[in-house]
Amino acid sequence: MRVKYEELKDVFEEKLINLGFDTAKADIVAGIFADNSRDGVYYHGLNRFPVFAQLIKDGLVDPNATPEMVEKHGLIETWEGYNGAGMFNATVCMDRAIELAKQYGVGIVGIRNTNHWMRGGTYGWQAAQSGCIGICFTNAMGSMPPWGGTMPRLGNNPLVIAVPRTEHPIVLDMAMSQYSYGKMQEFELKQQQLPFEGGYDSNGELTRDPAEIRKTKRALPIGLWKGSGLALMLDVLLTALTGGRSVEQITASGKEFGVSQCFIAIHKPDLHESLITGILEYTKSESPGEISFPGENTFRTRLDNLREGVLVNEEMWEKVKGI
Repeated sequence: MRVKYEELKDVFEEKLINLGFDTAKADIVAGIFADNSRDGVYYHGLNRFPVFAQLIKDGLVDPNATPEMVEKHGLIETWEGYNGAGMFNATVCMDRAIELAKQYGVGIVGIRNTNHWMRGGTYGWQAAQSGCIGICFTNAMGSMPPWGGTMPRLGNNPLVIAVPRTEHPIVLDMAMSQYSYGKMQEFELKQQQLPFEGGYDSNGELTRDPAEIRKTKRALPIGLWKGSGLALMLDVLLTALTGGRSVEQITASGKEFGVSQCFIAIHKPDLHESLITGILEYTKSESPGEISFPGENTFRTRLDNLREGVLVNEEMWEKVKGI
């Protein structure tokens, strides 16, 4: 079914206030949940909201927490998240990175003891819409074995790179697993198989069954050993920058909270947009209708959902309204 964007946001905001958020924070967090569904990332929008609500009820997300800077080295700042709402903390940190970048050219903000930021691409769009290149990454609970192993020792540790552009930004938002766990949940809700093998089943065989992969926590890394190495290095970088909890420590707690994140903004007056346009046209030239660049389909879905109403899973919609 379809629901108007404004109604979706209003319901999220009402529920967040009931869960202990003040009006200002509820507006930001509700907007991010609604934006994620609006942009077609339903597994970090409506479909994730009940999980987020339960984390608040379990005391793992503090709706009253406000992040603050605790350490500064030149253009690099370390912030403490106090286990507040990840979306609010991430918005504040990217805003600060943008502020630094517009003053000095580059801004880097790392935060520890924060929570899931939902769609990482949100903060890439945030940077790009402010005229900055944005790079951000996070660690997560172990959900992927290192190459050559069978135990989930690596997080899928999403990485985001965004570049501003007049029409709309180019935004790459990718997990280190072939399919994010949210995307696999979406396929599972639709009772569909993955288009390509996404991990291993209980017998150690490659499978397209999202339910099996979510059960074994043996997701396939992108680029096989290369994705495994990149996931590891992102965790190492975050721990080095923030002194926060690593994937090992997050996984040991049994629930995903208290993660570390990094937000980088780069500001330069001339980003040579005509040259970038040439890159995009060359990339798509073989088959413009079939080939898309990162962020293109997201923007198209956004316009469709704003015009026609946001697609929602009816069962999940009723579940959220009942919180």
